[in-house]
Amino acid sequence: MSTVSWRNKSVDWNVFDYVVVRSTWDYQQHADAFLQCLKEIDQSSASLLNPLTLIMWNIEKHYLRDLESSLVPIVRTQWYNAFNLDELNSAFDELNSDTLVLKPVLSANADDTFKLTRESLAAQSAELSHVFQSRDFMVQPFLESVINEGEYSLFYFGGTYSHAIKKVPKKGDFRVQEEHGGSLHAVDADNEQMSLAQRALKAMPENALYARVDLVREQDKWVIMELELIEPSLYFNLDDASPARFVDAMLLHHASSVQ
Repeated sequence: MSTVSWRNKSVDWNVFDYVVVRSTWDYQQHADAFLQCLKEIDQSSASLLNPLTLIMWNIEKHYLRDLESSLVPIVRTQWYNAFNLDELNSAFDELNSDTLVLKPVLSANADDTFKLTRESLAAQSAELSHVFQSRDFMVQPFLESVINEGEYSLFYFGGTYSHAIKKVPKKGDFRVQEEHGGSLHAVDADNEQMSLAQRALKAMPENALYARVDLVREQDKWVIMELELIEPSLYFNLDDASPARFVDAMLLHHASSVQ
């Protein structure tokens, strides 16, 4: 087994049987180059996991529209391809929320994510106009449940549930990621959460070796925040048995692919 940077242009991907996409912390900053690397792997004799077509479907959060079309509940979302202050001001009323979260459709680690009130939107309009001048973005209502209850992540290997964690932002923040001070807690997912996660997995265009399903509570119902198939961390450290489950899923994938 080798760990190889996707930025290493001298790699001969044909020497590998499988390439599992992991720990690509910076792909969102160089998406075109990242996808070009994945295409080169896909064209080699190595098997890319997750598959290229699935990663291309998942790399922009527009995939949430596909989930919604498949009747999988997602956080209420409005989509934009250009910054318009008047349209964003209207979003407060349309989403029935005094606070909104604005983020790029291609992002990770909460990069360029803004929590906005009407007042802060006006104050930051110049910055937002610059950041999103030619960049697709999405707007969602800020959910107090993220602070009061946290965001839940359920992990699936080969379509089978492995483990779950809860991510809670630090006091005074809304971002649950560790790099922003969020804390992580191992939890047991309940039947309602697992049922929704399975519905999201079934809505994918093809099967995944690994998937992370993020759930939050909106208006007393569980909804999908994200379905992550390009995952830098599977939080093996929070479940001692999870690495073995991942290996088992990988071996099952290999066995099925050679039959």
